[in-house]
Amino acid sequence: MLGSLRSIVQEVNTARDLPSVLNIIVRRVREDMHTKVCSVYLRDKQSGNYVLMATEGLNPDAVGQVHLAPGEGLVGNVVTREEPINLEQAEAHPAYQYFPATGEERFSSFLGTPIIHHRAVLGVLVVQQAERRRFDEGEEAYLVTLAAQLAGVIAHAEATGALANIGQQRNETKFTGLAASPGIAIGRAHIIAPPANLAAVPYACSMDTEAELALFHQALSAARSEIRDVGERLKNDLNKEERALFDAYISMLDDSSIAVEVCERIRQQLTASRAWAEVMLEHVRRFEAMSDSYFRDRAADVRDLGARVLMHLRQQEQSRRDYPENTILIGEELTASVLAEVPREKLAGLVSVKGSANSHVAIIARAMGVPAVMGAQELPWEQVDGVDLVVDGYRGELHIHPGPELKRRYDAIVEEERELARNLDHLAKLPAETADGHRVRMWVNTGLMADVVRSLERGAEGVGLYRTEVPFLLRDRFPSEEEQREIYREQLQAFAPRPVTMRTLDIGGDKALTYFPIEETNPFLGWRGIRVTLDHPEIFLGQVRAMMKASVGLDNLRIMLPMISGVGELEAARRLVDRAYNELLEEGYQIERPPLGIMVEVPSAVYQARELAKRVDFMSVGSNDLTQYLLAVDRNNSRVASIYHSYHPAVLQALLQVVTAGHETSTKVGICGELAGDPGGALLLVAMGYDVLSMNATNLPRVKAALREVNKSDLDRLLQQVLLMESPEQIEEKLRGYLEDLGIGGLVQPKQTEPSSNS
Repeated sequence: MLGSLRSIVQEVNTARDLPSVLNIIVRRVREDMHTKVCSVYLRDKQSGNYVLMATEGLNPDAVGQVHLAPGEGLVGNVVTREEPINLEQAEAHPAYQYFPATGEERFSSFLGTPIIHHRAVLGVLVVQQAERRRFDEGEEAYLVTLAAQLAGVIAHAEATGALANIGQQRNETKFTGLAASPGIAIGRAHIIAPPANLAAVPYACSMDTEAELALFHQALSAARSEIRDVGERLKNDLNKEERALFDAYISMLDDSSIAVEVCERIRQQLTASRAWAEVMLEHVRRFEAMSDSYFRDRAADVRDLGARVLMHLRQQEQSRRDYPENTILIGEELTASVLAEVPREKLAGLVSVKGSANSHVAIIARAMGVPAVMGAQELPWEQVDGVDLVVDGYRGELHIHPGPELKRRYDAIVEEERELARNLDHLAKLPAETADGHRVRMWVNTGLMADVVRSLERGAEGVGLYRTEVPFLLRDRFPSEEEQREIYREQLQAFAPRPVTMRTLDIGGDKALTYFPIEETNPFLGWRGIRVTLDHPEIFLGQVRAMMKASVGLDNLRIMLPMISGVGELEAARRLVDRAYNELLEEGYQIERPPLGIMVEVPSAVYQARELAKRVDFMSVGSNDLTQYLLAVDRNNSRVASIYHSYHPAVLQALLQVVTAGHETSTKVGICGELAGDPGGALLLVAMGYDVLSMNATNLPRVKAALREVNKSDLDRLLQQVLLMESPEQIEEKLRGYLEDLGIGGLVQPKQTEPSSNS
């Protein structure tokens, strides 16, 4: 059975479209289970009914004609029960419904299992047999396993097919992901694909076939030269069989039949890279399908050769490609370095197939004020290059080929956002305090110089988190101490005399340096944050020295240590900070010793908050990671994104415990996670007693506006009510109602009517 499952999944993965996928499934399942019938019913998104989409054994004319509502017939019952139905005599079941068009009256036994994707029943997979018998446990388990494995493939094929149709008709269609950065972006898609991944080459056309043909032949020539050079350099280190591999590569590049196939597709107006990728993937699949193991192994060689040529093609393509106005970047997994390549004035929005609303790139998008949607797993992103679209960062929606009416509605929302921002501009110079005079410091999270002007214009009183890893992420090597000093000096000067809290290098997890790779099976519980820099004191000392040298004459620096899990790590880091400070004094630098603080991000630090607070000048909660670790949810994993919730009662209890412990030792406590930038969350934090709220600049005016409308005494009562609640949804609803009762519900997000779409 396992071999059969693998074979079906592999064959399905090579199919070009949804009908091909479904036809492979019904044919192969019928053969492998030795049944008379196999059928697939899929949900019609508009009607909500389940439609017979493919069959082997029933009347083929019934395909597309049989529609069942949830709960209707045996198939509809599989949908509502969300579990298999296994019957010896189907016609005796009270839910049985006969459809003459199918000819299924000849079949008595019935086994149907739901195809579930993201908790929704996408379809039903059915097998039937003429004789009366109950399918055994092994057969039922096989069908359940197959349905689970194929759910994602079917969903992707369905989405790809929908997009192919609208590509011809230019109708609106909608895809959903996770709302990651608020706002609306209306622009044109620009695909970012890995430079050597054949399967990730965007579908793109070019009218200039001669230029694409020339590009293709240049890439072939460059790849030949590269392979010959490598083979020549290594010839003394390789045996005869290994040297033969280089000859085989050259032979394949010289194979006129492959070149003819590629050139033919280019003449059909495909780009050179897309044509090459399609041809090479077809050859890979042919080798993978061969029964001889030797030839199957050659598929890897074909794929490697394809990637080499593709690398040359993509390099030449990227060098001549420009970013359009209102660029919306789309990729399988966007990174901070990719964002930095786009001129800020042209970047309108972001869409990432992988990741969640709390991944690193999503946090940077919020800091930049760029609308973003993450985890858009069903989007066939390779096929939307250059199309017009709308990114709805409030709902996590993407609208492809938006029509005039949809654009008009979203233009109205954009204008409403601008109006709200104008109405809040006057708050910049007003203090962040409640109506009854309770004062709170409102600082910003930053990492780019582009953030500075916006932060100061919106009334930032300091920097609660400067992400020093950003300059490291944007380079292809470690920046020198002097390069770091210049970057840090610029930031310190821009905010002086306001305090600037610089977090020491925080890499690992979802923040990887290409020149310092960290390969781990569980990176968020592995070598990251302070653990890396304590193991590499040369990196830590260089960075801390650069920070202190940058602060000469300004004295507004605060140093913060990430991911401290216990007293031992704190003491080790403190000794290194003292060493760097003393070295600089000996070198003649006139510097003040900067305050030293820690980030509370892991549960152990919550439980040791009192002991840690005694040893530092300040503490700041990193609520994003703390929520992740308390709830055991990888915040980059869109599959479990719905479980990640900053209002979870356990998270709120931990936040209260930290600030209480800090104040018991007279230590100032701030928070620099995303919760601080949410108006409802900020009010709870003020009630808890947090001294500093640090957030992205975009949220500063909204949080300040909410704060100035309330009394601290009222917030204290609100907090006590919230702490008795048992679910994050209940708490969120309570806060939303509280803000609406105050007449400031619009601060959560702009009021808006539901945009309609005919998708």
